[in-house]
Order: sequence, then structure tokens, then C-alpha cells
Amino acid sequence: MNVESQKKQHYSSLETSGIAYWTIRLIHDNPLLPLVRNPYKLLRAAGLDQTQRIVEVGCGPGFFTVPAADMVGNQGHVYAIDINRRAIERVRRKIQKQRLENVTPLCINASKTGLSAGSCDLAFVFGLRHIAGGLEKVLLELYRILRPGGTLSLEKTKGSETALRGAAKNAGFDFSEKHGRIFRFKKRELS
Repeated sequence: MNVESQKKQHYSSLETSGIAYWTIRLIHDNPLLPLVRNPYKLLRAAGLDQTQRIVEVGCGPGFFTVPAADMVGNQGHVYAIDINRRAIERVRRKIQKQRLENVTPLCINASKTGLSAGSCDLAFVFGLRHIAGGLEKVLLELYRILRPGGTLSLEKTKGSETALRGAAKNAGFDFSEKHGRIFRFKKRELS
């Protein structure tokens, strides 16, 4: 088995492991985290607005999910996606506690969402160093489910800015703006 295959297998097992989930939950459910990582500020930088239908890739225990639901309002909708069933159960409990009706938690791989083509306005990927299915496949799926002119927002976590922009461009997105570590792209129309 080559090194790249070993890495993929390692990250695949981490993504579904309890250790990974509890580590992320310990960080994301810490009441001090919003003081240093304000979810509303980051979501505004991503372009969230009232009435949007959005996709959150790698929702984890829901650090961004509840603020996103608040920002899009009752006329908008949030699809919170994660491959870890514990994370999705945590999101379900949070939305039940808050009585939110505009969130659908989905325990699926983001490279195969099953959402309708052109059904969403915005997709965001924050804080993920490794994405199940690979970034390229996820970006192609997000291109498919975003409406014409839809927004893709990516938080740069590793690698170069050039590589991040290149991956988005290869998937059919044009760079539009940058807010700190948040990069916004628009879905390019096929001619």
C-alpha cells in the first residue's frame, strides 16, 4: 500500500471514529470558542443572507449550524452534512432544543449529497483539513447542487492560496472575493 493510500485510509477511519468526534466536540462546544472564532462574523464573510438555501459541509457538532439557521431565517434552509453519525445526532439535539425547523441534518458523504441539482444558493466548507471523498469530488458535487451564480465559500486551512483557488477553478468556480481566511467563489456558467 502506498503512502497516499495509507493516509486516505487513516483519515477515513478518523472521520468515523469516536476519538475524532469527541475531540471536535470538545473544541466546538466550548462556550469560550465564540469569543475567538465568532461564527456570525465568519458566516457573514461567507455571504450568508436571509432566505438562502445553504449547504454546510462537515458540520461537526453544529458550531456553525445554529447561527447559520438564525441568519437565513424561517424562509431559508440549512443542510448540515457530516459523515459522522455522532455529529449528526448532536446537531439534531441542538436543533430540537432550539426548536429550529429550517435545518436538515444529513449523515452522508459530501461528494454524494443526493440533493437536487441547482437547489442551493450557497455552500460553505469551514475548518476541514481533510474531506471524505476528497476535495475535488466534493467541489464537483457542490457545483452540481448550487444554482446558477451560486456561492461557494471555503476557509483556507492548509496548503497554499493558489492551490485552493486552483481546486475551485477546476471544479467550475470563479474567485470573487476574500475576507481573511474565507474565500468566496461564484459558480461559473457553462457556455
